[in-house]
Amino acid sequence: MKIIVCLKQVPKNDSVLRVNDEGTWIQDRDLSYEINESDQYALEAALQLKEKVGGEVLALSLGPARVQTVIKEALARGADRGVHLDDEAFKGLDAYGVATVIAAAAKKEEAALVLTGLQSDDHGYAQTGVIIAEQLGVAHATIVMDVEVQEARLRVKRELESGYFQWVSLPLPAVLTIQSGINTLRYATLKGIMAAKKKEISHYDAATLGLAADQLAPRQKILRIYVPQKSKQTQFIEGTPAEVAARLLEKLKNEARVF
Repeated sequence: MKIIVCLKQVPKNDSVLRVNDEGTWIQDRDLSYEINESDQYALEAALQLKEKVGGEVLALSLGPARVQTVIKEALARGADRGVHLDDEAFKGLDAYGVATVIAAAAKKEEAALVLTGLQSDDHGYAQTGVIIAEQLGVAHATIVMDVEVQEARLRVKRELESGYFQWVSLPLPAVLTIQSGINTLRYATLKGIMAAKKKEISHYDAATLGLAADQLAPRQKILRIYVPQKSKQTQFIEGTPAEVAARLLEKLKNEARVF
């Protein structure tokens, strides 16, 4: 079974974030990067599935040359091959565009299973995995806590609200979005790091994947980001005790929204 794991490179949690000059995103200079948290658990889930049922794990990442460090780290942990999606046309894609590119790569590789993290630590849309499944026309499950392979089907455990869980059976091929914390992450050993240097990394651009410019046109655009302004305001409510209580209740409900 060929498994593709989608790995996003995101700024480290302790990075100092500064808005760029255009006010559309954060400055990328002087930032340190790491693998998106839930994507790391998706990678571990893929490696464990390979150990149980065999197959091949492909570590896929979309972005500039720097994302190859993410791919190489995954190779050092045990992935068999890397896939780097790199093209100037991929710059600034929204979730739909990223999913379109990844779905095209999954078709080219004829993957039986695509794993993504539940959501990214930077944008946090939690849309990409679901859109990949729609683009491929395959079954999908989200917020996955456990995965079992049963011949040509999967049995997955999904996390619901209020501490409830749900077991779902679905056919292969499929797409799963993996929740953080479902397993214990492994780390690269010296042997794994040395072996990673000999592993192949395939490079795909838009032309190789057969994607036209109109397929990558953004459906969503970030107009402006900014640091919230802190402010304080004091209001005096006058009147009878009953009037003051009524006005206070109204403000707590409609302005502070604490009720």
